[in-house]
Amino acid sequence: MNRLLVLALVSAFASTAFGQASQAGPRGAMSSPNAQGVQIQGNTEIKAKQENTAAVAVGEGNVAKNTAGAIKGGTQIQGNTKINASQKNTAAVAVGKNNTAANEAGQIGGK
Repeated sequence: MNRLLVLALVSAFASTAFGQASQAGPRGAMSSPNAQGVQIQGNTEIKAKQENTAAVAVGEGNVAKNTAGAIKGGTQIQGNTKINASQKNTAAVAVGKNNTAANEAGQIGGK
């Protein structure tokens, strides 16, 4: 639980903008070494901004997160993609057993 709380707090105070491109396979098709990987074929532009965000997870098995401009696992993109995401004064709080709270602006894929 401590690791989850630290991870939630670290991600809450840092602007999140990321994408992962996989390597082209032998036939030129995009493939990923991870079944939950991100496959991008084309240009991707991500502009993300977070201000005054907080994420808190309390209890057992909880998740709280603030995400701006993310391309997450299990996603395949073909073509040009632009993500403009902004969050201001956001908070995600999960209290109790097996709860989830999230603010996810400009997110594609994942959970």
